[in-house]
Amino acid sequence: MAAHGNNEKTGEGDLSSVMGFSGFGKKARTFDLEAIFEQTRRTAIERSQRARLEGKHSYKNWVCAYSCSGFDELLTHLPLSSILHKILKPLPLSSAPWRLVQDPVRKIPDTHEITLQHGAKTVSALGLDPSGARLVTGGYDYDVKFWDFAGMDAALQAFRSLQPCECHQIRSLQYSITGDVILVVAGNAQAKVLDRDGFQVLECIKGDQYIVDMANTKGHTAMLNSGCWHPKIKEEFLTCSNDGTVRTWDLNNEKKHKSVFKPRSLQGKKVTPTCCTYSRDGKLIAAGCQDGTIQIWDRNLSVHTKFHCRQAHAPGCDTSCLVFSYDGTTLASRGGDDTLKTWDIRSFRKPINVATGLTSYFPMTDCCFSPDDKLLVTGTSVKRDEGHGTLVFLERQTFRKVYEIEVASASVVRCLWHPKLNQIMVGTANGLAKVYYDPVRSQRGAKLCVVKSQRKQKQAETLTQDYIITPHALPMFREARQRSTRKQLEKDRLDPTKSHKPEPPVSGPGRGGRVAAHGGTLSSYIVKNIALDKTDDSNPREAILRHAKDAAENPFWVAPAYKR
Repeated sequence: MAAHGNNEKTGEGDLSSVMGFSGFGKKARTFDLEAIFEQTRRTAIERSQRARLEGKHSYKNWVCAYSCSGFDELLTHLPLSSILHKILKPLPLSSAPWRLVQDPVRKIPDTHEITLQHGAKTVSALGLDPSGARLVTGGYDYDVKFWDFAGMDAALQAFRSLQPCECHQIRSLQYSITGDVILVVAGNAQAKVLDRDGFQVLECIKGDQYIVDMANTKGHTAMLNSGCWHPKIKEEFLTCSNDGTVRTWDLNNEKKHKSVFKPRSLQGKKVTPTCCTYSRDGKLIAAGCQDGTIQIWDRNLSVHTKFHCRQAHAPGCDTSCLVFSYDGTTLASRGGDDTLKTWDIRSFRKPINVATGLTSYFPMTDCCFSPDDKLLVTGTSVKRDEGHGTLVFLERQTFRKVYEIEVASASVVRCLWHPKLNQIMVGTANGLAKVYYDPVRSQRGAKLCVVKSQRKQKQAETLTQDYIITPHALPMFREARQRSTRKQLEKDRLDPTKSHKPEPPVSGPGRGGRVAAHGGTLSSYIVKNIALDKTDDSNPREAILRHAKDAAENPFWVAPAYKR
């Protein structure tokens, strides 16, 4: 059998040599697949880098980078499954095209915006409930306004406005984790808690300002700077004040704070905390102080700090914001020295990244992380009529400025990126609260109210004829109407009651049973008459001498006594 097979092969080879051709078909072309895919990958990377330089919106067509010479020819000779396998398998997620698909800049919801008119002064506080249904804004005009996205129409009017702290500027507003109450921190020493409709639930007690040790007072004794809710416990919140303390409170106990944390300088002296926050798990409490330090305590141990950075920001400037990333490992700090820094709390001595040149004129200038934790957002300040306040987006890993939005011709003070709505709320120094959203990537929120037409104002209904309908309008009760007034005047003249002349007012003492206008009681009437009764207007000497002749002729009192 083996010999027979060899003879067959030999015969086939002899036949082909005799017939004068080397094979029965055209020889197939061979491809160096590795070289083709390497060239394709390089071309895609070059084109994607070119697209990155052109701007954010040119990222959408990166797929065309794969159409190169050799790739089209390859499509005609290989099945689709092997092509996709060759493309997708060796291409790591960190390479350029896939990084463009997942680029966080594309997720910024900035295509549309609405403007809410809070007032004429700075919007210094913003708060959104966890579901994203209601927004609260507070400002330097002492007002807190409530906005309901589902209830608003295109007119964009607040459904409630109040002044919970009278003549104190609003410093901070935040909904609790359940969204049923709001923490209001103003420029006074007592924080307040309101319900969703603005009615007061709790007012913190004020401490005794004459006690030296602030741990022995029941509450704050100076102006508040900031406050926030515990991320896990719905009844606990945190405040910091110019009295040099950070205090935690229980919603069910308004008589006294829960615990006290006292920031200290390197020399052990009291320093003022300007902002405070909880970590994402609620186990740590962080405070930024006026001496440039950031101090972090364990929530259950209030004596010594767990982490301490002495030179986080420039001394003497207000650290305006501290915020933890969603993964809980990074802390971002916004300083009054025009910087934004990120810190790894596991190695807290040196910052991970530093961004400079971010002007800040307000003690509550905000910063926040994007919902996917890849971007950091903060606002910049400008002087009046000297440019536009911007919202700056920085990449978290490299701190490279990847995007910027010109918000208004005033400073950007507050910013808030809601993770559920995927919408960005911004508060400005000219009294505006702006909401940025994307119709495709955003959910609910501002999308609900912009589609509603503006309600028409109800006009007051007016009667065309001034008829007055009365119960006595029937003919049997109707009085005969006089056709002329002359006869009626003649009748009134004959009537003694109607034609009686009114009595003139009494001048002097009362007469004829009428009392003068001097007093309502009988005693006052008598005293008045005794004092004012001057009927004899003659000379008093002549009045006495009038009785002299009678006294001389008929002595009665003095002369008879001397005769005896």
